[in-house]
Amino acid sequence: MPRLMLILAAGLAGLAGLAALVYVGLCIALFALQRSLIYFPQPGSAAPGTSRFVLAVDDALVRVTTSTAKPGANAVVYFGGNAEDVSLSLPLLRAAFPEDAIYLMNYRGYGGSTGKPSEAALIADAIMLFDAVHAAHRKVVVVGRSLGSGVAVHLASLRPVQRLVLVTPYDSLQNLAASQFPYFPVRWLLRDKFESWRYVAGITAPASIIAAENDEVIPQASTESLYRRFPAGAATLRVVRGAGHNTISEHADYLPLLRGTP
Repeated sequence: MPRLMLILAAGLAGLAGLAALVYVGLCIALFALQRSLIYFPQPGSAAPGTSRFVLAVDDALVRVTTSTAKPGANAVVYFGGNAEDVSLSLPLLRAAFPEDAIYLMNYRGYGGSTGKPSEAALIADAIMLFDAVHAAHRKVVVVGRSLGSGVAVHLASLRPVQRLVLVTPYDSLQNLAASQFPYFPVRWLLRDKFESWRYVAGITAPASIIAAENDEVIPQASTESLYRRFPAGAATLRVVRGAGHNTISEHADYLPLLRGTP
């Protein structure tokens, strides 16, 4: 019997060791592949009446889709979702802001932009784009949707935006990832955290938060957590009834909420 117990103990120890090796391997794979789970680059499209210019950053060429307006017009800068061709959002933005010049940033790797996307790269590119736009337009509204809400929040904490619009935003990409991978040490593995809650206290522009009632990607609790982080009275939260994460822009209430005139 003692011999049998020793064999069983050795077998269990071997299984535990194998499980530990598998777990470590999965952690390594998650760390190595994490950005392919965050960013889904899309090819660009050219809608009628649009043009593009190239923003030369340190190690990449970032393409910006634009719809120009009359001289002296205000401007809108748009940051899209993680699997979005931002050029396709131009018609809606033109409808919402018909008098304004519109600039849509194609993230690195998206829409013909070179380089690879990362949080640090996207924020740096957003700042450079805003500075270029602000030099030509006195008032600049910044719109960020889904992943782009993290870019927009960080930018608005550093630059004098006229108004901030956040569509289906989250408080932290790190928190979202931790809920999706509860058995892994995501907080240690994740490189691109997009912790928007850290930056809202530094935003002086009025903010409009637009949430989808049936958002299947961003939990309502995450959006509400971000909203509560804003100083009292600095932000409004509107929930589009019956809308999903990817269908919110199809709702009749969407354009008035973008404009800030619900």
